[in-house]
Amino acid sequence: MLSTEALRPPQPEYTLGSILIVEDEDTIRETIALALQEEGYEVLLAEDGYTALSMAHRSNPIDLIILDIMLPYINGLDLCRMLRHEGNHVPVLMLSAKGSESDRIVGLEVGADDYLTKPFGMGELIARCRALMRRRRFESHGQGNVLKFGDITMYPQECRVTVRGEEISLSPKEFRILELFMGHPRRVWSREQLLEKIWGTDFVGDSKTVDVHIRWLREKLESDPSDPKYLLTVRGFGYRLG
Repeated sequence: MLSTEALRPPQPEYTLGSILIVEDEDTIRETIALALQEEGYEVLLAEDGYTALSMAHRSNPIDLIILDIMLPYINGLDLCRMLRHEGNHVPVLMLSAKGSESDRIVGLEVGADDYLTKPFGMGELIARCRALMRRRRFESHGQGNVLKFGDITMYPQECRVTVRGEEISLSPKEFRILELFMGHPRRVWSREQLLEKIWGTDFVGDSKTVDVHIRWLREKLESDPSDPKYLLTVRGFGYRLG
């Protein structure tokens, strides 16, 4: 069986989000992957339920799972049920060759957010992915204004941030930078954009001020600031979260 690394296609530097495709048919899996990559998404691939479950537990968050029902080791219905039992609410788009009303009801009842019957048009699949990810962003921003990304949790109204369960102390500028990043995960911000958003248009100074504050944030957020997992540098463009 191929490793998950072997299954992963090359990724763009900046993505609109991370999508895990769980499909045991090579042609379907690779066709979906190429279409989503062309749209600007990061793509992760798994060809069986066991591998998919392991990847769903990774530290970097997954924004959407495209899940086939008929899978080796753990089928799609059981996998979805297990994720929901664990409290994982990542959106799930379920794929199946079975398109009867009862089949769709079963898929939705185990926790899937949407159900698409094979064969399907790639345009429709992409549109459904966009809708599910848009809905998730809307819901996450509406839950008491609590922002979460991986091990980072921000409570904007309380000016409070926890990392891996421990509260950290941030300066007002550091807090506002992190709030901007967490409100727009994976969006790239240039130094000029950050200066305008955080320091204001009348700021007089060096853009290296941004680099200094990013370094300070990394020291507080990252397990290893020299190898950051959250605040990433996009060479030639700026910074992004995740």
